[in-house]
Amino acid sequence: MNLQIYFKKKKKATAMPNSCHSLLQLVLTNLVLCLFVSAQQPQDTPIARFQRYLRINTAHPRPDYSSAISFLESQALSINLQVKTLEFSPGKPVLLLTWPGSNPSLPSLLFNSHLDSVPAESSKWTHPPFSAVRSPDGKIFARGAQDDKCIGVQYLEAIRNLKEKNFAPVRTVHVSYVPDEEIGGVDGIFKFVASEEFRKLNVGFAMDEGQASPGDEFRVFYADRSPWNLIIKAKGMPGHGSRMYDNSAMENLMKSVEIISRFRESQFDVVKAGEAPNSEVISVNPVYVKAGIPSPSGFVMNMQPSEAEAGFNIRLPPIADPELVRRRIAEEWAPARRNMTYQIIELGPLRDYMGRPLMTPTNDSNPWWSIFKQAITAVGGKLAKPEILASTTDARYIRQLGIPVLGFSPMKNTPILLHEHNEFLEDTVYVKGIEVYESIIRSLSSFEESSSY
Repeated sequence: MNLQIYFKKKKKATAMPNSCHSLLQLVLTNLVLCLFVSAQQPQDTPIARFQRYLRINTAHPRPDYSSAISFLESQALSINLQVKTLEFSPGKPVLLLTWPGSNPSLPSLLFNSHLDSVPAESSKWTHPPFSAVRSPDGKIFARGAQDDKCIGVQYLEAIRNLKEKNFAPVRTVHVSYVPDEEIGGVDGIFKFVASEEFRKLNVGFAMDEGQASPGDEFRVFYADRSPWNLIIKAKGMPGHGSRMYDNSAMENLMKSVEIISRFRESQFDVVKAGEAPNSEVISVNPVYVKAGIPSPSGFVMNMQPSEAEAGFNIRLPPIADPELVRRRIAEEWAPARRNMTYQIIELGPLRDYMGRPLMTPTNDSNPWWSIFKQAITAVGGKLAKPEILASTTDARYIRQLGIPVLGFSPMKNTPILLHEHNEFLEDTVYVKGIEVYESIIRSLSSFEESSSY
């Protein structure tokens, strides 16, 4: 409404002394203008900035990397960080931010997160998955709220706070945002760490994503399990559905499934007995079976197929011997004597460049670990027992270079909702995480020993 028309109407409707009317008109004018400006201008707070990042749809199969990079660049420039965009695969940018330290000869720090997200089934969410709705009780619903856009913005907010307090790091601090983590990282972190640009960073210690903790202690991860995709194919005589054949395709595949299932049960029994957590055993899970001769109504039921195929997702902890697993596959799970072939697709390394398991020590032999623990204690936090992550992150490619990496996402008293419907993060947990990273960056970047590890 036009403010002049509004106040003319008010003047006709109410008679009062001119001085009182003028004062009331001034108060009302200021109130209306304040409300109007507030409604038109978006808030610029840590929570609002988090919501803006969450609203960028970076889900596969068509992640909007361009908008995500633009947003993060604008935030970095607003706090005077150096900005560089790299591209090792077309359309898949890597954003590198740098906060120079006073002693650039010291090995630097790297804080990594990924830009992409897994898809979301909108119809199964309470709120649209890229709306970043904040409920009355403070839950922010969005795909990527936990995995892992939270840490991507928390890094920047922590640096913003440190700069406002005139803190100056001794070590140079880098923040990287990489594509394609959710589909293996081959066009993202894998090519980044193999580049000359990465080598020049002289990284001495890195941090990457972790997981939420349902309890009141922060979880921290010193290793990941490495994924293998196993495809087994069986061949045999085709024939009438009434006949019994030795070594038919389906028979041979079913034998393999039974043998693999027994191995899976033996590993699961260890977990159920409390002898080891899920992340320390070899998990094998069937993900698809493909066989049969299609027909307009389904499958031809009176014919035995000549080929059958099954796929399995395997997760190997760094303590596993990959050669023993390969031998088991060749001799027991898919032996050639049963007319079987197989393919192993390894999605990342199990050993570093010196042949050592990809594990970061969490004891006094690693000075970075001690500093990290102190930083958590400084903000009143507690750490749970260090773990191997049951799933997989980009950290494995950095560890392959011999660089120590900790997986960490400061979310406690929070359900684990990555990749699930209605993924959310509470606003208070998010804000506390900024404080935690502020302490971590302050402590690690002040560490002045010349040796990196």
